[in-house]
Amino acid sequence: MTVEKRGIVIIGGGPAGLAAAISARENGCEDVLLIERDRILGGILNQCIHDGFGLHTFGSSLSGPEYAGRFIDRFQELGINVMEGSIVLSLDENRVLSVSSREGYRVIQAGAVILAMGCRERTRGAISIPGRRPSGIYTAGAAQNLINLENIMVGKRVCILGSGDIGLIMARRMTLEGAHVEAVFELLPYSSGLPRNIQQCLNDFNIPLFLSTTITNIHGKDRLEGISVAQVGQDRCPIPETERYVPCDTLLLSVGLIPENDLSRDTGIELDPKTSGAIVDDAFMTSIPGIFACGNVLHVHDLVDWVSLEAASAGAFAANYVRGIKEGRSSIPVSAGEGIRYTLPQAISGRMDLTLSMRVSAPWRNRTIVIKDGETEIKRKRMVRLHPAEMIRVDLKANDIASCSRLEVSVE
Repeated sequence: MTVEKRGIVIIGGGPAGLAAAISARENGCEDVLLIERDRILGGILNQCIHDGFGLHTFGSSLSGPEYAGRFIDRFQELGINVMEGSIVLSLDENRVLSVSSREGYRVIQAGAVILAMGCRERTRGAISIPGRRPSGIYTAGAAQNLINLENIMVGKRVCILGSGDIGLIMARRMTLEGAHVEAVFELLPYSSGLPRNIQQCLNDFNIPLFLSTTITNIHGKDRLEGISVAQVGQDRCPIPETERYVPCDTLLLSVGLIPENDLSRDTGIELDPKTSGAIVDDAFMTSIPGIFACGNVLHVHDLVDWVSLEAASAGAFAANYVRGIKEGRSSIPVSAGEGIRYTLPQAISGRMDLTLSMRVSAPWRNRTIVIKDGETEIKRKRMVRLHPAEMIRVDLKANDIASCSRLEVSVE
């Protein structure tokens, strides 16, 4: 079989893939191919009809389709090649891709590959909710797709498990469509969504949020009839005497997102158990030379603006790679210390300016992010509010880290 030669191949046509493709082309790579499994570009943004996108990138509040549209317009202006309705079946360490497309089976040899497959929702099976399996149980994203793209109303009396941003947004969306949202239940003692979504999607519509609460049973045979919920203790186990019944015909699950890394795992790319995404250096290169990762396939972001910014950097580094401008492997490890759940990148070269992304492990107020090389303080950033739902970004200058041997990030 004939093997096609390509400069840069990007897997995924959502916000990360679009930004990476545009950046790679603008940074000198004339041969860019984007592969998207859906029939249209834009990814998850196509079903996100609410506004709030683009405040950092464009300085205005856009809906998901509007935000994607601006990148799609630029993508098309540049004449970048795209394969829609196509699936990457395999990728190996030599950057050879097997692709199933509308035209048939194709094998492509890439000079560089950018992984931008996004993330998927955790399902009922992932959290092991007991009870029957009646109809009326959806992930929040699936319900969003049905309502916004297919014009199918999923239910009239709704409960939501998990206070992630998609769940909060769907609480508002269901209310606006005429459904009654009984409540949002959250296992943690704090919300896992952005504060603005708590205010705009719950408080503004008088939808109650019950923290430290989970579902203990599902009721109904053919269609969901109700759920049992109970408060949980510090061990996150239900407290039996607090159990109560809540009638509903629909349950939406907003219990976390997982980077879509089956392909990465099969390729042999080293993954970080804390992010469930690839381990990368400050050029967004994975453990396999020439394969880069960006966006939600790398780590789950809270804002699409950060996805686009990160992907644009990955696209530029990939363009340099295929031109032969290859950064040396990064040798300065970056680790998460007290109060930090993860940091990214996990290793840096010390030869370029970069932005460290991180999430804290618990909510705090009036604390400081501290970055140290052993006992030497490199940088500190005072913050009024720290929350696990909000990604923190700290800029570092090459001059400050060039002589470092190991960085640790912590909260003080």
